[in-house]
Amino acid sequence: MFIKGHAVTLRSLEVADAEVFYLWSQDREITQFSLSSYAYPQSQTDITRWLGTINQGQKNVTLGICCIKTGKLIGYAGLASISQINRSAEYFILIGDKHYWGKGVATNVTQLVTAYAFRDLGLQRVELTAFVDNKAAIRAYENAGYQHEGIKRQAGFRHGGFYDKVQMSVLVSDEMPEQKGFDSEAKEADAVALDHKEGLVQLEPNSHEISSKDED
Repeated sequence: MFIKGHAVTLRSLEVADAEVFYLWSQDREITQFSLSSYAYPQSQTDITRWLGTINQGQKNVTLGICCIKTGKLIGYAGLASISQINRSAEYFILIGDKHYWGKGVATNVTQLVTAYAFRDLGLQRVELTAFVDNKAAIRAYENAGYQHEGIKRQAGFRHGGFYDKVQMSVLVSDEMPEQKGFDSEAKEADAVALDHKEGLVQLEPNSHEISSKDED
């Protein structure tokens, strides 16, 4: 799969991407708003095994994010918990290369994946959650057309405490903002390790899901 935007391209992930994923997993600044499974030790072999099994089912789509200028893998994003009955899914994203934080990349990726969900998968609704203090992520989602629905009280555990999360969504009938290009000079907030579904990158032999939903 190959999707081209103004700032990035989205492609299928390969086993060869394991080394980059492993480096990201070792940087807590990158994963602080991300999957709780990142709190546990993970080997490059675990990640390689997981990359070999993703996208095998019909409930999840995971795509690598590459800089459109260099082709470098800088993160990943996609859809989880895809429901054909409800025509809905949950969006997730992680920008692993901190050089690309705060430059509008997350907004561009969110727009691309959301458009794919509506145009190619025929979905009606895409939703997500974000920690309330992850202002950069929330701003990126707002810029991509997502609307606030409410607050999930103490829905995520981080840094020794429980924190609220915002619930956001977009419908196929909503007006979507125009895509913007990559801004290499942008000075937005740097903490753009964007929220995605908890607990599904377990990196175990039988795990092939990634998402942005909280753990039960």
